Amino acid sequence: ADGPGSIAACHAAQQRFEHVLQELVDDLPQLRQPPNPARMPQTPIARAMVHATMPFANQTFITPMAAVAGAVADDILSHMAQHRLTRAYVNNGGDIAFYLTPAQTLTTAIHALDGTPLGTIRLDAANPSRGMATSGLGGRSLTRGIAQSVTVLALTAAMADAAASIIANATDLPHHPAIHRKPACDVRPDSDLGPHLVVTHHGPLSSADTCRALDSGQAMAKNLQSRGLIHAAILFLQGQHRTLGPTEILQPMVMHA
Repeated sequence: ADGPGSIAACHAAQQRFEHVLQELVDDLPQLRQPPNPARMPQTPIARAMVHATMPFANQTFITPMAAVAGAVADDILSHMAQHRLTRAYVNNGGDIAFYLTPAQTLTTAIHALDGTPLGTIRLDAANPSRGMATSGLGGRSLTRGIAQSVTVLALTAAMADAAASIIANATDLPHHPAIHRKPACDVRPDSDLGPHLVVTHHGPLSSADTCRALDSGQAMAKNLQSRGLIHAAILFLQGQHRTLGPTEILQPMVMHA
């Protein structure tokens, strides 16, 4: 946090976080089920998770847990922003909510799991995005796709979080012999994805295969953008990438397979 209220803002974040995990645990059984507007949870983070995932519920299996990291970041930031700040961000394991006043900018780097730099994203206060999230194979969450990294910009971090999961899932090559899958519950017994198949790993892919998977993910990203659910996205897999959004914001590195 930057600005005269930065210390107070950080104290507010700490105080709010003391209650976050228990609130999520209390609502966990409902949050592991597909979002249902007729059964809205009472706590603000859980409600934000439901709202963020509802737009996707008619096209794929999803639960509010797909937005948990982003929704927590949004909530913490909302408490910080009540103090006098010029700029702030809450980074919840790569899912980021941020606050910018006029003339302020934010630049973030995208890295692979092994630390390889993939690119940068630069935003200013005029850009409507206030949330950023990344999903992909090998990350903290399970995925049904093979993308190395899918980073999404949206109005909120919760929306970006859910959308990144959806786009990453779309980077798939069904029935490809090099892609290995298991039921999610066999990988993590408590997974909200239950018996749905998730990718555990994959072998070598041809350049054409990589291209097809990325094209599928990009098509999903375009669909979400046309519906006003995301602002931009950048996808990486085996040295190739796809971008959706202004080039002055999304700056991928030139990669080699």
